[in-house]
Amino acid sequence: MGKRRRAARRRTHPALVGGAVAVVVGAGAVAAYTLYGGGSHADAVGDAKPVPKGPPTAAEVRTVAQGFLTAWGAGDEAGAAALTDDPAAAGKALTGYREDARIGTVTLTPGTRAGAKMPFSVKAKVSYGGKSKPLAYASELTVVRRASDGEVLVGWRPSVVHPDLLDGDRLVTGASGTPPIKALDRAGGELTSAKYPSLAGVLDGLREKYGKKAGGKAGIELRVVRADSAASKGTSDSAKSDTDAKAADKTLITLSKGTPGTVKTTLSPTAQSTAEQQVKARERASVVVIRPSTGEILAVANSNAGGFNIAFQGSIAPGSTMKIVTASLLLEKDLASIDKPHPCPKYSSYGGWKFQNLEKFQIKDGTFRASFAASCNTAFISQAKELDDDALTRQSQEVFGLGRDNWAIGVPTFDGAVPVQKDAPKAASLIGQGGVRMNPLNVASIVATAKTGVFHQPYLVSPDVDDRALATASRTLSASAQSQLRELLRYTATSGTAAKAMAGLGPDIGGKTGSAEVDGQKKPNGWFTAWRGDLASAAVVLEGGHGGDSAGPLVAAMLR
Repeated sequence: MGKRRRAARRRTHPALVGGAVAVVVGAGAVAAYTLYGGGSHADAVGDAKPVPKGPPTAAEVRTVAQGFLTAWGAGDEAGAAALTDDPAAAGKALTGYREDARIGTVTLTPGTRAGAKMPFSVKAKVSYGGKSKPLAYASELTVVRRASDGEVLVGWRPSVVHPDLLDGDRLVTGASGTPPIKALDRAGGELTSAKYPSLAGVLDGLREKYGKKAGGKAGIELRVVRADSAASKGTSDSAKSDTDAKAADKTLITLSKGTPGTVKTTLSPTAQSTAEQQVKARERASVVVIRPSTGEILAVANSNAGGFNIAFQGSIAPGSTMKIVTASLLLEKDLASIDKPHPCPKYSSYGGWKFQNLEKFQIKDGTFRASFAASCNTAFISQAKELDDDALTRQSQEVFGLGRDNWAIGVPTFDGAVPVQKDAPKAASLIGQGGVRMNPLNVASIVATAKTGVFHQPYLVSPDVDDRALATASRTLSASAQSQLRELLRYTATSGTAAKAMAGLGPDIGGKTGSAEVDGQKKPNGWFTAWRGDLASAAVVLEGGHGGDSAGPLVAAMLR
């Protein structure tokens, strides 16, 4: 790739050595000899050996990884691709790396092997239109054994080329199709990822949507050009969304700056700074703050700054924070009333599943107020038999504006999912498990709707900027249900499971804790959502345990 010395070029072609193929690069960062090809698993015709099984050995991992890196670094894309389990895809990606991304003079240095994984560092040069800049990053490959013949190969995935690549994404250097933007906070200050690390992806999304509309001029950049639906491919439920929205392209290097257009957001510099500080002090935390009376988003932050935006696009079971929606449903259907007796036994069964409360507690002769404040699961499960299968779905859509995939906040979002379910999953959905999926933006909107009684779609950029229509709910909560729901949340924040975190924030407060079990996790995800005056916030701490202890202090800090 780029200009290589004549001696190096001569050495990129495989030479047959003792029945195996050896790739030798004299001047690269990787001096490696690799054995591969059909001869490695067969002797003379008719004397076939058993197909090797099991994970690759340490020697096999080092040999194949070094061979792949050697070939790639020498510009032998075909040779490198042949050492993978998907030569066609690998060859296309590696060729595009040179031809489309204009990346040359590549130096690949392997790190310390960890099982079947081999980390490596990349140093290269990006050149376009007489301009060049250095490129450096870390990546990783995994060596696998092919089941059909036992061949040991690099398990191909786009992230081998660059860790930001998902299926279908490309690296491209050239005149950007989207001009840069200068994003401003609500006070007119500039928003940058250097100052607010959590906004890196948000700023990419704003540029994607508003770059051309804002009147800027494109520059020359190395960018990750996303495929459609890239955000939803190959992702886990606990981290990424099921939305089909196109993820924002990402700038990796700017060779020449364009002229930015200006986009003003609703973000508060004070709230955003606080959010950044709070998530930085925690592992795997995400938080959102909105204004209930308008839907304006004041802050968004994630511990994995610059990574996937769980706060806006996560698709995670919300646990007991969903009881806000369920309670509104029960109140409207007269299946519960705030101070009337309501059962909270240790156990409640429905659809073949047996549900229980945390530590199997029960409330004898209690009211719905007491059950809600204590986050009693069985108080909700016991009402499943009285509800139509689509009742919770309709309540979520019609009153809280969730699950219709029509929010238009200014960047891609996942708008929640409350699918129609029956039997045991239907009961589980009443307590925020089953198929229910949310993120902090959705849950903050839920508590904001409970506070005001009216759904205001959250937004990051005013609809006046581009005349887009904001999503609306088809109806509001009944006056009685809204009054009782507000009192339930206020009582929970002063005398229930949310009281510890919300101490000292009264009097106009309300809150709800949540813990969501996830298969394979030792601890549940911790949720907390609350309002104080005209502020509403929600946070999740993945594997944080009890929401009041993990996410509660984070939300309280934002409201304070």
